[in-house]
Amino acid sequence: MTERAGKRRIVSSRHLAEGDGWEMSELEYGLIIIHNAFNRWMQRCMAAAGMPELSPLEVLVLHNTNHRDREKRLSDICFLLNLEDTHTVNYALRKLLKMGLLDSEKRGKEVFYTTSAEGRSLCERYKEVREQCLLEVLPRAGIEGDELREIAASLRALSGLYDQASRAAASL
Repeated sequence: MTERAGKRRIVSSRHLAEGDGWEMSELEYGLIIIHNAFNRWMQRCMAAAGMPELSPLEVLVLHNTNHRDREKRLSDICFLLNLEDTHTVNYALRKLLKMGLLDSEKRGKEVFYTTSAEGRSLCERYKEVREQCLLEVLPRAGIEGDELREIAASLRALSGLYDQASRAAASL
């Protein structure tokens, strides 16, 4: 936390909050704590749904594969989750297959993944826990649907800025 002009700043690192653009450090600290809280939430929600051994990435891959009840390839999942490390996603897919939560079909060189009946059932239990523990308390938190949509749009826009900055940094 730093102070400037009588206002307290909650930042990730003081050295990143010096000079112009200090607000970005405040935003980044918010991203850090929401990222960790969301990962913790996904694991605990999935544990309450009956599958405590899944990592946050595995939970995301399962839900993404279940999304719209369409088959997905590794590249589809990585693209939609904005993940570059295909090895970690491939590992998650293999684990979910081994657990019987996904099915796969190889066509030529491509492997297509779908959620198994057990996987769909688990996603439904997760949804029920989410409704009970998160969605039911949301109105009391004073955050409404339109505000959530605005936050989501801002986060997507910021992800584009970070992606562009990462490409620029890679070229240095």
